[in-house]
Amino acid sequence: MEGLSFWVGIIGNIISVLVFLSPIGTFVRIVKQGSTEEFECLPYICTLLNSSLWTYYGIIKPGELLVATVNGFGILVETIYVILFLLYAPPKLKVRTASLVGILDVGFLLAAILVTKWALEGVARIDAIGLMGAGLNIIMYGSPLSAMKTVVTTKSVEYMPFFLSFFLSLNGGIWAFYALLIRDYILGVPNGIGFVLGAAQLILYAIYCNAKPLKIRVEGLEEGLQHEQLLPPPSDQYVNLNRSTNM
Repeated sequence: MEGLSFWVGIIGNIISVLVFLSPIGTFVRIVKQGSTEEFECLPYICTLLNSSLWTYYGIIKPGELLVATVNGFGILVETIYVILFLLYAPPKLKVRTASLVGILDVGFLLAAILVTKWALEGVARIDAIGLMGAGLNIIMYGSPLSAMKTVVTTKSVEYMPFFLSFFLSLNGGIWAFYALLIRDYILGVPNGIGFVLGAAQLILYAIYCNAKPLKIRVEGLEEGLQHEQLLPPPSDQYVNLNRSTNM
């Protein structure tokens, strides 16, 4: 069983690295466009905090070296993403992003480490950090859900990166299995939830990946109206029929 858990953990590390690297395409686009456009900062801020807590958890808990190493890599990668987001975000979003980084990735992290170090010892300290990491894991897995409203509204998956959702789902599944093997339920529960949330995002992606974006339809309608000013206005019956067709 120990041999199996080790190799599952190695596979989990590889998948986690792919999760951390999956937004590279998004940030290449951001750098080329010189703007963060409609992309959300929350997933990267939450993932940075989450990686920091799990790195600390892996350091203080015996036998969790695999957890510490991969999340240490995550800290490096997510820090780069957050810096790029701050560089290319519009002013209002830049202020919001910087505030969240200060509150969550600096203030909350330092408070969590210092309070648990001074107030708790041994297993209690490990469990406290693990529970905070578990809660943030759920937030991390759920943070791309903020893009789901945009997907449904615009009928476009442009701002919900497929590979991020795919690897988050796969990552949750493999780490839930690893946690089951080593009987670490603090690690297992949030990753099991992450698997379900990631699957929900993939289902939404499958529904809308071939849909015609609503924005394009609206722009096309406006363009048509501009070029057909000489035509008489449509009847109420036609308008109602047209609305029914587009619903």
